[in-house]
Amino acid sequence: MIPVDDQGGLSLPSLPTRPVPARFPAPPPGGGAVAGAAPASSSRLGATALGSAIATASRDAQPHSASSQWLREKRLGAGVTVVPTPEVQDPLDAVMEHPELAEEKRYCSACGEPVGRAREGVPGRTRGFCAACGTRFDFAPSLSPGELVGGQYEVVGCIAHGGLGWIYLARDRNVAGRWVVLKGLLNADSTEAYDVAVAEREFLAEVEHPLIVDIYNFARHDGAGYTVMEYVGGRSLKELRRERRTPFPPDHAVAYMLEIMPAFTYVHERGLLYCDFKPDNVIVQGDTVKLIDLGGVRRMSDMTSLIYGTRGFQAAEVSQSGPSVASDIYTIGRTLATLVLDLAGTSVHEHSLPPVDETPLFARYDSLHRWLVKACHPSRDDRFLTVDEARGQLLGVLREVVARDRTGSGGATTSAASALFGVPPADGSGGPLHWDEMPALAPDPGDPMTSWLAGVNITDPAARMDQLTLAPRRTVEVLLAEARAALETGDLTRVRDTVARILSLDPWEWRAAWMEGLARLAAGDAALAAASFNAVYGQVPGELAPKLALACACEQSGELGVAHEMYAVCARTDANYTGAAAFGLARVRLARGDLDGALDALDFVVPTRGSYGDARLARARLLIDSGRGLPSLAQAAEVIDDAPVPARMRAQVVVEALQRALDHVLRDGPSQGIRVAGAEATEPSLRDALEAGLRRLAQLTENRRARVTLVDRANSVRRWTLR
Repeated sequence: MIPVDDQGGLSLPSLPTRPVPARFPAPPPGGGAVAGAAPASSSRLGATALGSAIATASRDAQPHSASSQWLREKRLGAGVTVVPTPEVQDPLDAVMEHPELAEEKRYCSACGEPVGRAREGVPGRTRGFCAACGTRFDFAPSLSPGELVGGQYEVVGCIAHGGLGWIYLARDRNVAGRWVVLKGLLNADSTEAYDVAVAEREFLAEVEHPLIVDIYNFARHDGAGYTVMEYVGGRSLKELRRERRTPFPPDHAVAYMLEIMPAFTYVHERGLLYCDFKPDNVIVQGDTVKLIDLGGVRRMSDMTSLIYGTRGFQAAEVSQSGPSVASDIYTIGRTLATLVLDLAGTSVHEHSLPPVDETPLFARYDSLHRWLVKACHPSRDDRFLTVDEARGQLLGVLREVVARDRTGSGGATTSAASALFGVPPADGSGGPLHWDEMPALAPDPGDPMTSWLAGVNITDPAARMDQLTLAPRRTVEVLLAEARAALETGDLTRVRDTVARILSLDPWEWRAAWMEGLARLAAGDAALAAASFNAVYGQVPGELAPKLALACACEQSGELGVAHEMYAVCARTDANYTGAAAFGLARVRLARGDLDGALDALDFVVPTRGSYGDARLARARLLIDSGRGLPSLAQAAEVIDDAPVPARMRAQVVVEALQRALDHVLRDGPSQGIRVAGAEATEPSLRDALEAGLRRLAQLTENRRARVTLVDRANSVRRWTLR
């Protein structure tokens, strides 16, 4: 409840702020950000060490849940954004009239050295031997239009060149002339090799998923083997990216990745790895996408087969330790990066991302940058654990990207449930949220003690701590519950000890850093709390809870640039967070000298929020104190008309606006056409209205001394008459 002055004075709600450090310049009026400056990225903040920074063993040895669930929305864009859908091509349009591989794309398959290049004006050969290692190369098509492969597939022509050679369009004579694609088999240049290759690749025919191209058959022709696949009409992401000549809008690129990622979940759940993911291997077909080119797919248990990958997309550790789920996730991250950035060649950022201060996209979309950093981390242990985990966070990133680009300044109108956090229990209209007003951690359904903890319904934290010591197993969920109980009792030492124990069990457990951040916030150390919340943000970049917590901590520690960005993201993205974020955004903007921005931020709080009345009262206070004259005073009296504001507070606003208006008129004279609280901006009218307002306020005041003071004020402003 907002305090009321029991002496009869006015105590309207305000927006508590801290002094602004000199390094933060005030923005221009109405802006909310410094003109010409990029948004403040959280990447420059310190972060609590997690994961491989403190681990003594690989994550493979750490306890974790790798369960996943196949998630797929009904249309491209995940229901969050709309992605243009290219027309489906006529298969014959894809056939190349003169199939020839450009010389700059000719490399030795064994050593990677350039081959078949022009010399002294003489065109390079399409067939020959590598000068470096002697391996034979052949870039000429081995099949011609009209040839019949396997007695069934009539070749129409070449449609592309892949890592295993030319890819052909053909008709299946045995199945109503349906279109198929023929692609060279691995190690199948003899009958014996063909049989071995087919035996090794039979599992591909068992892969059946709506997002993955179907494998129909394996066929042999003139001593060579071919995989027979479904023809997918459409264009690859590589082709679409090339046609644009500029990066994709981030929401479109993210939507493509979200749509294709369930295919990876399906593959991984069957003990397979895709290995060679890149924009070439995603075909956009109408309003959906399809994963093609299964030539590099291998079993997770396979330690001997050749590993196929593409420079700039393959993780660095693959050459030493082999492919893994983590390396597949790396290829997804690299693919997304190439779709949204102009990467100047794989040699420049082959295993890295460009710095934030040189990449406007990263400065604008901080969460997208954080997601890419985690997905493409040099250490596979520090990447997302599963594709579903990566996808869940990327979906949150998409919501933020779309909200960031949405026209208008209004707050979020929709909300999305989080599997990791609850919603803020308070809107923080009186100041930055306290530690116990942050969103609560959601229980982990995979923890064996979650069901047992659900039965511990003890309000008193000390008694709850005693009950928790009786837990049959001290899992991470139990330890987190103990840390929370210790925090509620004020035992910060025990919180720190419990956090340390959790991190000793699993250095990648970001929930321990979350509890550490709450404890540091409770102790009043906002800077260290920001480091903890920043670490959590890096682990779950699609979640809003860490951003809200980081914003509150940065507001208190003086990092107003980061606080502004985090509050703005939360206010725009999810209606559950709009209230808490809007008040914080208003406080930060006001501290930076941006009154109009603060007023706009308070408008984010919609009538359906319980704090709507507080927001209207705070807006009235800002307008009254703005010094902008009668128009602002008139707005201050009007702004609470439709708000659920207590009668006494409403009367306070009216009285204060009328008093300031009367002072203005006495100093500068009357003003035509302006009415404040229904009174014309003339001395007689304002005096009458102010007298009535003060008497009304006295009636609503319980304290006798305060009532007398208000009545005396009413008598003092009453204008003299002859009656």
